[in-house]
Amino acid sequence: MFRSFGIPELLLVLLIVLMVFGATRLPQIGDALGKAIRNFRKGASGEDGKDQGSGADKTDAAGKDKDSSNAQSL
Repeated sequence: MFRSFGIPELLLVLLIVLMVFGATRLPQIGDALGKAIRNFRKGASGEDGKDQGSGADKTDAAGKDKDSSNAQSL
């Protein structure tokens, strides 16, 4: 019933997307789409990023250790 997409069809879709969103927003859309796919894959595989040991989640915006600041306030 439907034939597969070829090069002309893909170019037409790319041209329509370029006209709708503009050249300046395409990198932002691609970046957001890539992050969404990456997060979906992590969620589907069961990885939540907490066990990676990067330590980024233990510091606040000022770079202070959250655990030690909580201990001092107690």
